Amino acid sequence: MDCRESALLVSVLLLALDLCSAQNYVLSDDGGLGRVFDGIGGLSGGGATSRLLVSYAEPYRSQILDFLFKPNFGASLHILKVEIGGDAQTTDGTEPSHMRYENDENYYRGYEWWLMKEAKKRNPNITLIGLPWAFPGWVGRGKNWPYDYPDVTATYVVNWILGAKQYHDLDIQYVGIWNERSFDIKYIKLLRYTLDKSGLERVKIIASDNLWEPIAFSLLLDPELSTAVDVIGAHYPGTTTITEALKTQKKLWSSEDYSTFNNEVGGGCWARILNQNYVNGQMTATISWNLVASYYEDLPFGRDGLMTAEEPWSGNYVVESPIWITAHTTQFTQPGWTYLQTVGHLAQGGSYIALTDGKGNLTVVIETMTHNHSVCIRPPLPPFNVTSQNATFWLKGSIASIKELQVWRSQFDFKTNKPSFFEKLKPLKLVDGSFTLNLAEDEVYTLTTVITGSKGSYPDPPPSARFPKVYKDDFDVRRPPFSEAPYFADQTGVFEYYINLTDPGPHVFTLRQVLTERPITWATDADQTISVIGDYYWQSLTVTCDVFMEKMNAGGVFIAARVDKGGQSIRSAKGVFFWVFADGTYKVTNDLVGETVLAEGQSGTEVHSWYTLSLTVKGQYASGSLNGYPLWKNAVVLTPKAGWAAIGTRSFELAQFDNFALVAE
Repeated sequence: MDCRESALLVSVLLLALDLCSAQNYVLSDDGGLGRVFDGIGGLSGGGATSRLLVSYAEPYRSQILDFLFKPNFGASLHILKVEIGGDAQTTDGTEPSHMRYENDENYYRGYEWWLMKEAKKRNPNITLIGLPWAFPGWVGRGKNWPYDYPDVTATYVVNWILGAKQYHDLDIQYVGIWNERSFDIKYIKLLRYTLDKSGLERVKIIASDNLWEPIAFSLLLDPELSTAVDVIGAHYPGTTTITEALKTQKKLWSSEDYSTFNNEVGGGCWARILNQNYVNGQMTATISWNLVASYYEDLPFGRDGLMTAEEPWSGNYVVESPIWITAHTTQFTQPGWTYLQTVGHLAQGGSYIALTDGKGNLTVVIETMTHNHSVCIRPPLPPFNVTSQNATFWLKGSIASIKELQVWRSQFDFKTNKPSFFEKLKPLKLVDGSFTLNLAEDEVYTLTTVITGSKGSYPDPPPSARFPKVYKDDFDVRRPPFSEAPYFADQTGVFEYYINLTDPGPHVFTLRQVLTERPITWATDADQTISVIGDYYWQSLTVTCDVFMEKMNAGGVFIAARVDKGGQSIRSAKGVFFWVFADGTYKVTNDLVGETVLAEGQSGTEVHSWYTLSLTVKGQYASGSLNGYPLWKNAVVLTPKAGWAAIGTRSFELAQFDNFALVAE
């Protein structure tokens, strides 16, 4: 026997040893099936997470939507959950309400209607869910709580569902009930009654869209409440549930999950929880917050989406790893398929799930994500070990006759940083109803009878680019496709296109801050309204804008530079804020709340007149002018060193803005 023959014999023996050492797993429907699969989805809102998406030019905007929703192309999502806008800050910005006042209804504000229609256009079978994170102030009748008048709140929510159908032909299938502090049993029952009375018996309720408890206990004790609720939804459940939730026999969903930076570790987090939410917690749907990271990255939870689309000015977007991890399940299953009871953990770490359509099709998804490469932002992840292993799967019952499976694989490959995602391998021939895989660490496999999967692609989008250093907007849009102006990200208040019919001059088309009452929200709005725009890393720039105050005596407006915070932290934002007030004064402050004053004096400004403000910040100094004349100069600004530009108002008050311009160095 020569050396080559010896080497060949050793290889054969090693392979045989590997096969003999493989752990065996049975996939079977002999003992019945598990729970019905409800799908995988993404969440737009909570809040304003799709804000920049609408400003993308074609074809890039449609390409992004295809990667999210188009079947057998990218993520191929089964579920789209959207925020029912409440005019309030709900994480990364505000989303406008359909009923700003009790006698006001407008079902064209915002962009969630458009997004749902685009999703439905690509996947007519997609499940649509609405959830209010916040409410206009009038709903609380003077209190920062929406459930003291449950009939008012129920009517408000049901009107949104009715409006979706009447004005956009959208059928909302589920509505969520959530509040950071608690849930209200009386409201849930009244919502069910109001839905039924409005002919919306088909719309199902998710409660409490927050924690397993106390809703699970309440459902077990209250038959009427149990009749009203169809799904128990948990946020960030850590792949586990509680015994009481299982006892209710309700559908269990992870109705908000992920919320993790979408690099490869984020992709690993998503891979692990998509499998283990069912293996550990019997959850039949998992919804990612958020759908697409389409908001300024330096707002809270930057890039916590399935993909990134945060540069509409350049057209650049990035199809991140979570898109392809999603595809491992979504492209080879559909809501209505059923989990096998034979799912579980692998002997050397990792997990596997199996689903069937009951018509002979089978999909198996296996993940071997290691601890450090699959950490989600929340909750804390207990330690566990995963090592390379061989696994043999035996098909029994009605699926035993399957002879061949399509194979798709993702390898994160953290050692070389050369990952490959959603790669189609050669079909796998089954031998005696079984197949064996050599599973390395940090891999995802799909083995399926479904042959329609594909990895969609488009030519590379334009390269990434910073926000333009020279930018202007006169808001002169006669029929705006959306109520918001491009690139402005409202952090408190709502700034919308406005037609000023009382002004025959140059300010007919403006941007108007429209809120006059503080909304109800679990997050923290500022006492001032503010919308940010631009590059967070700008240091030296000039901001110019025409402003128009509408509130008598106490009214005030500002333009700003170097604004350093947004989202839930907006109340503590610092920067350089140049204010003028309706009482004829001005002020320059180093913070949004106006406590640190850099300069102040008389301006001669009054209500119902247009003024042009200009603010220049360079190095440690700032100067401002009014109608082209210097009003103050050389105010010393030590911090912050950089930040966004912004516009806003002193309080929740009507005010208009026009001819916005900025020049950055």
